[in-house]
Amino acid sequence: MQRSLLRREVLPFLGLFALLALGTLVADLLLHWLDLVWVGRYLGIPGTLLILLSLLYSLRKRKVIAVGSPRRLLQLHELLTWSGALMVLVHAGVHFNAILPWLALVAMLINVVSGLVGKYLLDRGRRHLAARRSRLSDAGVSASGVDQALFWDAVTLETMQRWRAVHFPISLAFAVLGLAHILSVLMFWQWPL
Repeated sequence: MQRSLLRREVLPFLGLFALLALGTLVADLLLHWLDLVWVGRYLGIPGTLLILLSLLYSLRKRKVIAVGSPRRLLQLHELLTWSGALMVLVHAGVHFNAILPWLALVAMLINVVSGLVGKYLLDRGRRHLAARRSRLSDAGVSASGVDQALFWDAVTLETMQRWRAVHFPISLAFAVLGLAHILSVLMFWQWPL
């Protein structure tokens, strides 16, 4: 029995994003309840480090490094990015102090949504193409006939795989805004003399 598109694709996407929002609220409430609000101020540091560590996948994919399985590094990328984003969101809280941190936060959220969309759309596209290829082959269609029947689906999937061309500039915008935020914090920090 085939699960519905809603249950297979949309709900996991919304669930992960809702879990990120819920986790942020629960962590923030817990810090307030335990009178540890100051901890949230410093969660941006490990959150940023986790996000930076998640870039191992990108380095492996671009063959900058040769260690690690791309599949495992992708799973690690997703976990570290989600966890890092959670910490950064708790760090941000609901405090409106300056525009630069909020721009970085918005860029990070757009980046997370972009990553989730890419993950689910590409996975769905690959499964759809494989299922159609299998059905056509099982029906006795020749290899060239299968290729011809799937031409536009293959072109669409190839175009969808270029989603990374959108995800990368969003990631870059987040990196620049996040770095600007970090530098401004370091410049204006009340350093003890």
